Amino acid sequence: MDNLNPLLNPRKQELLEARFLGTRFPSLPGNASFNPQTSNQDSNLSSTSVGSQPSDGEVYGGSGSKSPIPYMGSGSNDSLLMAPPMGNGPPRCASKAAQTDLSGDQIATLETKSTHDLEQRDIKIEELQRGSDELRRQISTHQKNLEKSKEQLTKCIDVTKQLLIEKSAMEKKQCRQKCMQNRLRLGQFVTQRQGASFVENWVDGHAFTELLKKQEQVASEREEIERQRKLLAKRKPVGPAQAAKNQGGKTVAAVTQQANGSTSGGGEFVKPESPKDTSRLTWYEYYEQEEILKLRGQTLKKEDSDLQLELEKLERERNLHIRELKRIHNEDASRFNNHAVLNDRYLLLILLGKGGFSEVHKAFDLKDQRYVACKIHQLNKDWKDDKKANYIKHALREYNIHKSLDHPRVVKLYDVFEIDPNSFCTVLEYCDGHDLDFYLKQHKSIPEREARCIVMQVVHALKYLNEIKPPIIHYDLKPGNILLGSGCLSGEIKITDFGLSKIMDDDNYSPEYGMDLTSQGAGTYWYLPPECFIVGKNPPKISSKVDVWSVGVIFYQCLYGKKPFGHNQSQATILEENTILKATDVEFPAKPAVSPEAKQFIRKCLQYHKEERIDVIALASEEYLKPGKHGGRASAIVTPATPT
Repeated sequence: MDNLNPLLNPRKQELLEARFLGTRFPSLPGNASFNPQTSNQDSNLSSTSVGSQPSDGEVYGGSGSKSPIPYMGSGSNDSLLMAPPMGNGPPRCASKAAQTDLSGDQIATLETKSTHDLEQRDIKIEELQRGSDELRRQISTHQKNLEKSKEQLTKCIDVTKQLLIEKSAMEKKQCRQKCMQNRLRLGQFVTQRQGASFVENWVDGHAFTELLKKQEQVASEREEIERQRKLLAKRKPVGPAQAAKNQGGKTVAAVTQQANGSTSGGGEFVKPESPKDTSRLTWYEYYEQEEILKLRGQTLKKEDSDLQLELEKLERERNLHIRELKRIHNEDASRFNNHAVLNDRYLLLILLGKGGFSEVHKAFDLKDQRYVACKIHQLNKDWKDDKKANYIKHALREYNIHKSLDHPRVVKLYDVFEIDPNSFCTVLEYCDGHDLDFYLKQHKSIPEREARCIVMQVVHALKYLNEIKPPIIHYDLKPGNILLGSGCLSGEIKITDFGLSKIMDDDNYSPEYGMDLTSQGAGTYWYLPPECFIVGKNPPKISSKVDVWSVGVIFYQCLYGKKPFGHNQSQATILEENTILKATDVEFPAKPAVSPEAKQFIRKCLQYHKEERIDVIALASEEYLKPGKHGGRASAIVTPATPT
């Protein structure tokens, strides 16, 4: 075909290449039709019919001209390409087969590669299919294991639940047995008639009776020793000078008496001297008797001191006993005393305490596997709907305040849910220890180092409440709302009960004037500042300095064992006599000894006018509360162990 290239013009060459090499016929420019006569009359190609042979070996021609091009077409319809037109007609299809310049080896190589790719694809599909089947099998196995684990977990929870119930039942039984034993030893409430009604009065047990008898015996022995000392003083031996003086005195008295008798003309009997008066002891005997009486007196003094310590111990035990008696009575009267499971999660174990409209139970969270405190709020069924709605609103307000708090010195709130239309429950962090109020009742006072440690933590919590947005006033800070950790090395405290808390938002609080006290009359009067008792046309203004006053009262009570204002007064008396409104200055007893820094700290907290009182942020920066002061690290340990 290379030999034909010089014989053909470019157009013929393109046509030949289009036929034998499979290239497409190029489109002509414009709308001009192909006319072989315009280029060359001898270049007209004559196409044959599809599948037919050219006559006389002619492939191209016009006017009977011959071309030496051999015929290389195939008999298949697919081998026809676009053939040039005959004469002046349009071009027609001469072959459809797409031809290439690839050799047979290359085509075979491509076919082999294609076959190999198909085989690899099939292998990959099979591998993926096997992997998919394996994953399905693993998923099925994991699902079975998961179901099995769920069953085992359910069984474990059931076993844990059963063990906790058994343990709780055993503890309840032991508590009741111990109370029955202590009824006779420490005392009990006895129903007695007073007029037309019956009242319960406390009667001490035999332990107090025996102790009082011992104290009476010691007192009588002390009186006997004192009487013997007086007799011994009368028999005290005298020296020579004292004896002569006494003898001279007696002679003068006798002469005087004789003269008086002679002048009166009558005789008179003289009282004889008693043998005891005349029988004086020697110095050795006197010192011996005196030493014996001194030793007996010291022994009685020690015995009396021991009896007093034992009496204080019995009084502490009696306080615990009375507290336990009331708890057991309230637990027996509770409708949740049969180890109920609340919200399919919280197993109630024992009653911790009871308030006006709520009771707190120690419970176990079966889901998170931890002890919690469930505070159950119960509405009175006889209340009207508006009163119920007000109580629920108050409780939900406390929940909304408490749920956002997250601080190590604040009791955490975990959950809240409804039990029935007349009761709901809030789930709190459980603290395994008594509150500060109970601890003070047992120990009267606390050493300054330990009291300072407690105040440090309380102020730290108050600082957190004042730094969050919006800030919060606790308003009901008192020893009963400060929980102590248990254990000899537990010095932690946590504050709780945000039922009376105030939110200092922008709508209600002004940094200059404070906020209105809308709940005047609520709270614990011993721990509230004077501004909370001001009565006028407008409600009094309060700020976080209310909590600062409470800190000062609590610190004073921890150090001295009594409240600074209205210690022996009831809340009604405090309100009637305006005790807090008259508390313009705080007085410190001489004992126990307290550092001047502690007294100054208390004075700053108990400033009568709130404008002069220190705020929470400044209180937290006080030098007295900084680490390393007044005892250093050792002061960070409080040991509120349960008294025995």
